[in-house]
Amino acid sequence: MVESMPQRRAEIRALARLAGDELGGAIDGIGTTHRAVSDHVFAAVSWGIGPAARPVKSVHDVITSGVYRVVSGGAVVAGSVAELAGELPGLPTPSRTVYGSGLIATLQGLIGDNLARERPILASPMSFRVDGEPVDARELGAVVTNPRPRIVIFLHGLVETEHAWRLGGRPSYAERLDSDLDRTTLMVRYNSGLRIAENARQLDLLLRDLVAHWPVEAREIALVCHSMGGLIARGACHAADTEGQDWVRRVRQIVCLGSPHLGAPLEQLVHRVTGVLDRVPETRPFARLLRRRSAGIRDLRRGALVDQDWSDLGADTLRRKVIQEVPLLPGADHYFVTASITRSPRHPLGRLIGDGLVLPSSGSGRNRARRIGFDDANGLHLPGANHFSLLNHEAVYSALLTWLGDKPVVATAHEPARRIPPLTAREDHG
Repeated sequence: MVESMPQRRAEIRALARLAGDELGGAIDGIGTTHRAVSDHVFAAVSWGIGPAARPVKSVHDVITSGVYRVVSGGAVVAGSVAELAGELPGLPTPSRTVYGSGLIATLQGLIGDNLARERPILASPMSFRVDGEPVDARELGAVVTNPRPRIVIFLHGLVETEHAWRLGGRPSYAERLDSDLDRTTLMVRYNSGLRIAENARQLDLLLRDLVAHWPVEAREIALVCHSMGGLIARGACHAADTEGQDWVRRVRQIVCLGSPHLGAPLEQLVHRVTGVLDRVPETRPFARLLRRRSAGIRDLRRGALVDQDWSDLGADTLRRKVIQEVPLLPGADHYFVTASITRSPRHPLGRLIGDGLVLPSSGSGRNRARRIGFDDANGLHLPGANHFSLLNHEAVYSALLTWLGDKPVVATAHEPARRIPPLTAREDHG
């Protein structure tokens, strides 16, 4: 857990170089769009004045190409100069700070699979984190104060880190549960741009090591997951259950907060818009930009959890494919929380955008075509809340205390799905 100078230098240099390369690429894209538009303009002018327009067009193309080349090259040079910041003393390692790790997490969510191939220093593997520092699962028991036999593991969502659970600067669920329940809470950080199936494999390996080296017998494990984290947890449990891994037999609760089990409408929209933009020369650079989005984001289109969901299907094809339904883990209690930005989930706007990123039907794993298998009695809906409110909301914490407590309250057939008292106007903003 000792911060190393080479790590700091490597991260700062990689971030600086990436900034320069991305800015240069954006300028090149603008130049391509300019050229496509100008070609149409000069084609129209040629209809009126004939061949006389050709010399003017040639001069225009030479000048504009030179300008964009100089500006793009300048952006790359600026990135190279910024690399020198890595040599300055006193700067922290970005990935060990709240804001630096947030920046890297955003980059990972957007292009994390590309970073893993080309800039691995910015795409570290899944790990447990203590105060921002990565800790090997085999050594975690020696670092954690008072390790207990009951463990709660927190998995963040897309473009997030473990710091996201402290939304608004308030104590996180993990910090509060440490004192309110007899459980050890652990935070996981991962590259959310990788395929969900790949992150599920990494979580499987991480929990194998954790259980094998925990100082006391790990009798019970609970997984609390936000957004994409819920899909990763389901994928990891399914794979481990199929292989008969020991750790998965200890999982007692899985809580999914705003997880898009049936897909996310925003990714579905971007997927189709990209196909439309690619058909016109003027907008093709924007299509290329959108197509760079990570494999992790693409998995959110329909909630794909296994590698087979992408076999024999191009990433950009508009043809739909039936994905493999992954069953819920037998023997574990599954809970879900959904939200809508409107007071009523039946409001037209609430039905259209849900919590801003995930629809209530997707978060509850049930629509006309698909049903994941959640028990409605194990669900909670938050009206007047957004997707990120679920990271730190008093009603969610009250539910966690019930679901993860020693004697969870089990709803009867006559109880409503919402087992938490209606939210007040003050609580609606999380």
